[in-house]
Amino acid sequence: MVIVALMWSIAGVVTRQLESARSFEVTFWRSFFTAISLLVLLPAWQGRAVFTRIRQAAPALWLSGVCWSVMFTAFMLALTLTTVANVLVTLAIGPFLTALVSRVVIGHRLLPRTWTAIAVAGGGIAWMYVGQADFSSQWAGIAVALAVPIAAACNWTVVQYSRVQGQLVDLVPAVLVGAVLSSLATLPWAFPLQATMHDIGLLAVLGVFQLAIPCVLAVMCAGVLKAPEVSLLALLEVIFGILLAWAGAGEVPGPNVLVGGLLVIFALVGNELMGWIKKT
Repeated sequence: MVIVALMWSIAGVVTRQLESARSFEVTFWRSFFTAISLLVLLPAWQGRAVFTRIRQAAPALWLSGVCWSVMFTAFMLALTLTTVANVLVTLAIGPFLTALVSRVVIGHRLLPRTWTAIAVAGGGIAWMYVGQADFSSQWAGIAVALAVPIAAACNWTVVQYSRVQGQLVDLVPAVLVGAVLSSLATLPWAFPLQATMHDIGLLAVLGVFQLAIPCVLAVMCAGVLKAPEVSLLALLEVIFGILLAWAGAGEVPGPNVLVGGLLVIFALVGNELMGWIKKT
């Protein structure tokens, strides 16, 4: 999940290098290349029978696919409307939503250390918001970004719920379903297509290395870790993404972001370290 968060975090800095592509076109091309890469990766990994399994899949796979499509679409749209830091800080409410949804739907009882980690990380995120969220001029981007943690909370809970119910549903193809739905939904709004070959190349990189591969890995991690833990580790994307946007796009984070980021890292490391010590 740490590697997944690092791969996810490149979206902001890469998006800032685009020349002509904007808004829905950015989302379309990224989702399109994600779908194309998964059409190659999934059969190579699971065989051509994977497409038959998708057609005959349980509702959980399709529901997860819808969640992925919302996440794919809202995330890139938000990046075109506000700063990388604002988007990533908004995404960071995911652990709270995931904990609540999984507690209601699945009945997961979280350990005190996990609740503590969520609270500390939440404090860090709130502190980051104090200096970053400019609602007067960027409220639209923040509002769109809110759709991502809501869909993510539902998605991780769907993955866990299917396993709790004893359904051996392979939810990895749900990432492909999400990419196809996202590309189809955004294509009509993407015209006229204005992306240069430079832009298309960058968005292809995002489609493969920022979405297809890490999202498949994230679903696999969700089969081992509890939903709130997956979401908590995914918070590393906030730290990585802000640092990359700082180094590669000149979006300098304020002191509030740096202090809040340290609190998030402290919460993540503390939670995982305590869990490791208890197991050993």
